[in-house]
Amino acid sequence: MAIFEFNLPKSVTKALGIPPRSPRRSQLRVLKKLLRRARYTEFGQRFGFENILRSKHAGKSFQENVPVYNYNKIYTEWWHKTLEGQPDICWPGKIKFFALSSGTSEAASKYIPVTNDLLRGNKAIMIKQLISLFNYENIPLSALGRGWLTLGGSTDLQKGPGYYSGDLSGITAKKAPFWFQPFYKPGKKIAKEKDWNKKLNEIVEKAPDWDISFIIGVPAWIQMCLEMVIERYKLNNIHEIWPNLTFFVHGGVSFEPYKHGFEKLLGKPITYVETYLASEGFLAWQDKQGATGMRLSYNQHIFFEFVPFDDINFDANGELIESPETLMIHEVEEGKDYAILISTPAGAWRYLIGDTVRFIDKANAEIIITGRTKHFLSLVGEHLSVDNMNKAIQLVSEEMNISIPEYCVTGEPINNFFGHHWYIACDQNIDANLLAKNIDEKLIVLNDDYAVERKSALKDVKVTVLKENIFMAFMHSKGKIGGQHKFPRVIKGDMLTDWKVFILNN
Repeated sequence: MAIFEFNLPKSVTKALGIPPRSPRRSQLRVLKKLLRRARYTEFGQRFGFENILRSKHAGKSFQENVPVYNYNKIYTEWWHKTLEGQPDICWPGKIKFFALSSGTSEAASKYIPVTNDLLRGNKAIMIKQLISLFNYENIPLSALGRGWLTLGGSTDLQKGPGYYSGDLSGITAKKAPFWFQPFYKPGKKIAKEKDWNKKLNEIVEKAPDWDISFIIGVPAWIQMCLEMVIERYKLNNIHEIWPNLTFFVHGGVSFEPYKHGFEKLLGKPITYVETYLASEGFLAWQDKQGATGMRLSYNQHIFFEFVPFDDINFDANGELIESPETLMIHEVEEGKDYAILISTPAGAWRYLIGDTVRFIDKANAEIIITGRTKHFLSLVGEHLSVDNMNKAIQLVSEEMNISIPEYCVTGEPINNFFGHHWYIACDQNIDANLLAKNIDEKLIVLNDDYAVERKSALKDVKVTVLKENIFMAFMHSKGKIGGQHKFPRVIKGDMLTDWKVFILNN
């Protein structure tokens, strides 16, 4: 827990929403607040929110009476009504904003409801994170008053019949308070730009006019932007144009695979701050310098449940079974992987967000993101997680002194056995066979199941090295260009077929 939390008076800590000692009590309070606000909605009436509130054990009653939802199920049964303009379906009032989200693999856009209640909760977490920066070492306070470059979605939202839709980052920026505007870069005009390439070029042209101390965004797109600025002005590093650059606030994907290549763009060390901001809400944040994990936003506006990520609760395709085992925050164990269910003030109820996390400090509710429920490889029992992959790529990048800004992996049959095929983005000249050997060796050390299967049914590890622009061009071909979109780490099904065709044609 950050130092300032112990020193401030109780009245101040309460006003800031600083968490009490018990995550369990905080979570029950959040749940009851959500249930009270939504009890007269169609959803609340259907599942008896009034009775749940009156029960002695509201958490267990909630789990027993409300079903678990993924996006397709909750959209088909409930959210399509909100998109049609019907009020009081899953949350009081009419939903006027929807965040468009396609995750990292699905082709069709998802329409995620966004309410003012959700945005207020998100902003409260953002303010807490800002305040926590005062506990970081060697951070000049002047950095907070300089330019903040946010590389997000367009604030020029799409107009639907009675609603607006777009990236959550675009919705958030559009509704940002007036006092933030002087610090906000690239500014309103560029932020409205929908053409991602044009937006990047306009940012590059404006770069000399700005004094940037913060950069905020998904690592791949931020790295591309910095590379463009460095190339345009013939710089050795980004600090030659932005000498006061101090922070990189990142999220969406693990930073580990990007870190080695990213740091080659810097003239001096900067501080990395991790966030867990999804289209559905602000889930967690790094509250102290050098922290391994992030603290769940358990006392603000989101109620969390956790499903053990195992063969009992999920099928071979990563689909959740109908009635899974669900745990509250006080029932989890450290060191185990869980899929997250969230209930939010935007009408998401027991909603499977699709990420998997691991608790590293249960008392302080600190987590790390380990992957996606559908982005893992277990062809023969190797149970290879995205967390394993990211760590292997980071270690290999450092050992071989190369930059790997993107990668993906798929499983392939080899006679009666299987193999892994990695597609690696690297603009340097490298030996693909040596890279495959090094990745394989790292995974054998990181994952015991993988090590066992490499001696039996998992027969081969192959690497195809591609230029970074191939990955970016493929995303562009899928309409997934911009700060919100991430390349899938595990590629399967139709996406894999399209990927192979794209490579052959390019």
